[in-house]
Amino acid sequence: MNPQTHLAIDGYVDAIPAPGTGPGTAAFDLIHSPADADRIAPDAPDTVYACTTGDPRIADVLLREIQPGDLLRVTGTLIQPDDPQAPAHFTVDGLEVLEAAPAPVLYDLVLERFGTYVVVFNADRDQVPVFTTSGRWVGEAANPDAIGDLIDTYEEGDT
Repeated sequence: MNPQTHLAIDGYVDAIPAPGTGPGTAAFDLIHSPADADRIAPDAPDTVYACTTGDPRIADVLLREIQPGDLLRVTGTLIQPDDPQAPAHFTVDGLEVLEAAPAPVLYDLVLERFGTYVVVFNADRDQVPVFTTSGRWVGEAANPDAIGDLIDTYEEGDT
């Protein structure tokens, strides 16, 4: 028989929680780092807990509000598997968000307005296209630092 322990664990959510095997359930992995990192070997691994809950209220919060990187405190029952290589299974009956992860930043395209100008930032390129808010092409700055010079040149030539 597998040993069971009721306890609380703090850890970070590894990936977006997923619906569980039945209605009102959810599953997620929790990454727990050693509490006193100064007293353990520097290469000591973090512990991964395979977590599930059958509480519909907790499952709802997990599926709607929890994101990767959130720091959680979960309480529940820990079951050690027979296979020492398999992650410990944790059945969650309590959940507290200790710290939310920073909001994700979209890196594909970002439009930013500078007065009557619009610039298009693209994480995959250094060059920055610039338009007027009416859609007229201004030019392409070599990098974000050159946007002001491009706009100044456009305005001097446009008057």
